[in-house]
Amino acid sequence: MLAAVDFDLKFTYVLAGWEGSAHDANILTDSMSRPDGINIPDGKFYLGDAGYACRPGILPPFRKTRYHLNEFSGRNFPRTAQELFNLRHSSLRVTVERAFGALKNRFKILDQKPFHPYSTQVKLVLACCILHNWILQWGFDEHVPEEEEVEPDDVVSSGHGVEAFDNDAWKNKRLEWAEAMWLNRGQCRI
Repeated sequence: MLAAVDFDLKFTYVLAGWEGSAHDANILTDSMSRPDGINIPDGKFYLGDAGYACRPGILPPFRKTRYHLNEFSGRNFPRTAQELFNLRHSSLRVTVERAFGALKNRFKILDQKPFHPYSTQVKLVLACCILHNWILQWGFDEHVPEEEEVEPDDVVSSGHGVEAFDNDAWKNKRLEWAEAMWLNRGQCRI
């Protein structure tokens, strides 16, 4: 499943139906090639996890650089621009974890061993995302955890053997933003 969420924990795009062993980059490429696929406006981007290459519209964390919030606890402050970028990336990614946590808490069928035909499973995921969004917009919400309660999942490289090539222009843009954050780090917290 490929999903995009906004800061209100709503799913803005969902592509379900790929098998679990499919590499993130393949799913994203498929989505971007579909007429009804994910649309990333020029100059905008989505935060992606470490399974994605740095490319126009997708901004992953720096690889082989501290990332997880707990790695920066206590006096373990970021020591480089890339670490600061990853810390802020990870802080924003908690929103994605909260959205999926709320979805799974609300619809327990998503956490159970599937016994429906595969095509029905895909429709169930889509229906649950649609209902989740409707409840957030119009209904009572008892399943969205407070941000402090969320423990982010570990971000791991997929290791599926699919090569994802970083786009040099976007790698440079990401580095430029990281260095700007580093230079301005005293002006804001996180």
